[in-house]
Amino acid sequence: MAKYIFITGGVVSSLGKGISGASIGKLLQLQGFKVSMLKFDPYINVDPGTMNPYQHGEVFVTIDGAESDLDLGTYERFLDVYTSKTNTNTAGDIYRTVINREREGDYDGATVQVIPHITDEIKRRFAALKDECDISIIEIGGTVGDIEGLPFMEAARQFQLENKKEDIFSIHVTLVPYITGAHELKTKPTQHSVNKLREIGISPDMIICRTEYHLDESLKRKIALFCNVRQDCVVEVMDAPSIYYIPEALYKQKVDSLVMEKLEIMSKKKFDKAWFSKIKSFSKFSKTVKVAVVGKYADLKDAYKSIDESLNIAAADLKVKAEIDYLAAEDKDLIKKLKKYDAILVPGGFGNRGIEGKIKAISYARENKIPFLGICLGMQCSVIEVSRNLAKLKNANSTEFDESTKYPVIKILDEQKNVKYRGGTMRLGNYKSEIKKNTLAHSLYKSHEIEERHRHRYEMNPEFVGALEKAGLHVTAYHKGVLPEIVEIKNHPFFIGVQFHPEFGSRLMRPHPLFKGLIAAALKNKKN
Repeated sequence: MAKYIFITGGVVSSLGKGISGASIGKLLQLQGFKVSMLKFDPYINVDPGTMNPYQHGEVFVTIDGAESDLDLGTYERFLDVYTSKTNTNTAGDIYRTVINREREGDYDGATVQVIPHITDEIKRRFAALKDECDISIIEIGGTVGDIEGLPFMEAARQFQLENKKEDIFSIHVTLVPYITGAHELKTKPTQHSVNKLREIGISPDMIICRTEYHLDESLKRKIALFCNVRQDCVVEVMDAPSIYYIPEALYKQKVDSLVMEKLEIMSKKKFDKAWFSKIKSFSKFSKTVKVAVVGKYADLKDAYKSIDESLNIAAADLKVKAEIDYLAAEDKDLIKKLKKYDAILVPGGFGNRGIEGKIKAISYARENKIPFLGICLGMQCSVIEVSRNLAKLKNANSTEFDESTKYPVIKILDEQKNVKYRGGTMRLGNYKSEIKKNTLAHSLYKSHEIEERHRHRYEMNPEFVGALEKAGLHVTAYHKGVLPEIVEIKNHPFFIGVQFHPEFGSRLMRPHPLFKGLIAAALKNKKN
């Protein structure tokens, strides 16, 4: 049977509950425990798949095709695990499950209510991975007091009451703001947040304080007194150069030991600090490469969270720093700005906004021998660019952007034409591809068969493969021998486009070969 750690948050959102949970999970993993992480989001959307990135940031895709919160990407990168549909839960999905049961008569005519029916389903999901791990870390999204989050808090209260006290550890992440005018850190927001949590019936065992400045012992003593926690369980987390520094910061405050003490468990192996040493080495690199990411959401870094992490991880493995800039595809001065970069990446996306700018960026990369990686829509744009400019298929396009195009080099699959619902209708999750030998892709992967995560509806049209290969764009990998998965140009230092999302497979200690290849090519192409 698993032990459970609940992570809640207060005062404001985006305090780093996911990073805190993943960091604690990493410490417990280094102590020898098998750790799983579950995310519970209170919004009514069934998943974030149809949400604007400005609302929610990146949509992370699990191996079995669940569209999920970007925190799952953090879980995977920190713990080097694979998440699935079980790891991601929303109010929308939970309510849909309960309503479907009611429609099918599973409640024997009872009045279906938030308590107990919704809370029972939430509790069932809390325990979903109890037989697969030693410790299950459960993050509840939003902030304490949010009306939509109340059923989750109530379910957590019930769950803690129904389990042994030594099986549950509750952590509350809160803000200790610095008031510039008063030159003082203020604990009152934390006090109010914890008081609200206790009103619900949950008393935290530990408080993680996000702060810009060090908390002295008097402040910790004050928080401990008013929030009814032990002083050594008041933990500070200051802003760090990298999120990967957080586990060591928590380790120095004995967070893992405090958790194990309360859960009455002993370390299963000698703690290995090699992970910390590896992270510290990242800050010692002096050489940099400049990478331009050309997309629709240039002013929202979280929209490309996994790409950002993948580039940084690959660069660190090559002992350099990646200087990443996000450029708007609609910028009129885009090409002029691209001249200072060592590599260009065009990420995935949906809709026609910025498409022509992406195509121009790809044309610039191809013509000027700039290392280029196209991901999903970025790959499709490279197909359009070569079709128009090398294969001379005038106005070639994707039917996503021009349904009447004479040359539909990108089209939708026949079985996906009559789509009623926008969410969950794509090719989602892991799919296998076969790579041709003597290709850039094969040299990078060093394998004939790969398995990568997908999130798209439109595909490269196989009818145009012959014309495009004559023009110089070669398909070097297929799914089931039919659907093009990878395209590349041979007489180029590094030009490759992939239909899948390799960024979801990057790991801190195992950079993805495509990103590592791009950074290596960028080093060779480095501008003075």
